Formats: sequence, C-alpha cells, structure tokens
Amino acid sequence: MAERARVTSVDALEAFRATLIVYLSKARPTLEEVSSDILRTRMWLQNDQRLHWEAEVRRRTKILDHAQQALSSARISDLRDHVSTEQLAVQRARRALDEAETKLKRVKMWNREFDSRVQPLAKQLEKLHTVLSHDMVQAAAYLTEAVNTLNAYAERAPINPEPAAAQPTSPETAEPTKP
Repeated sequence: MAERARVTSVDALEAFRATLIVYLSKARPTLEEVSSDILRTRMWLQNDQRLHWEAEVRRRTKILDHAQQALSSARISDLRDHVSTEQLAVQRARRALDEAETKLKRVKMWNREFDSRVQPLAKQLEKLHTVLSHDMVQAAAYLTEAVNTLNAYAERAPINPEPAAAQPTSPETAEPTKP
C-alpha cells in the first residue's frame, strides 16, 4: 500500500473557508444594493426627472409669455424705463426656458441610452451575483467536507504499523534471509 499522507493541520483550509463566508456575507448585499441603485436611477430618470423638467418647461414658458406681454404693454404705453426692465425680464425668462428645455432633452436622451449603457455592466453584476450565490456557496460547502474528511483521515490510526527500519527500500539492498 502507498505511504500514508502526513496531514498535520487543516487550519489553513478552515481559515480560508471562514474568510470566504465573511466575504460572501458582505459581497452579496453590496451587489444587491448596486442592482437596486440601478433600478432606482432608471425610475428616477423615467419618472421624477422627466416629469419635473416637463413641468418646468411649462412653468417657464408661462413666465416667458407673461414677460413678453409685459414688454408689449410697456412698448405700447411708450414708457422707456419700463421697456428696458421688461426686456431684461424677457431675456432672463428666455434663458431659464432654454435651460429647462436643454435639461429635458438630456433627460430624454438618458432615458433612451440608459439601458444600452448600463445593461452590459448590469449583466456582469448578475453573473457575479450568480457566482457568489451559487458557486461560492458550493465552494464553502466543499471546503467544509474537505476539512471534515482531512480531519477524519488525520485521526485514523494506521492499519499495519510497521517500523520504517524493518521495511526494505528496494530489492537490491534487501539482505538475503538465512535458512
């Protein structure tokens, strides 16, 4: 029979298994949180931001309309001081409306492009989550079995304990037996 393995300690395997379990307990919730952040960001873009900037465009359009009406009234009444003030108000309202329209365009652009930009990364996250949830859990269970098997093997007594000096190492060096 082959020589017996010399298992002296399985502490390294036990330590690795414990570290793996701690890692899994921290990594899985983190990945789930990132997935939730992706979903929340998508909802924020599609709903909150789009609705917000659409409402801002409407509100700022009304402000611009009121400013233009005030400017027209000032021109009709031929009040020079009020005309310049009303022109500044119209310019300010136009800039505010342009800003809102620009932001609404950006939100719409991100709504269109969000999935194409984020989905490849999200798929990688899903793959990593699968590895952590399935493969690494199996690895931890395998390490537990390996530690148990090695401990049982190390504690087992040899079947035929023979002193090492009594066993010949090779046929050429073995001494002939005397009759």
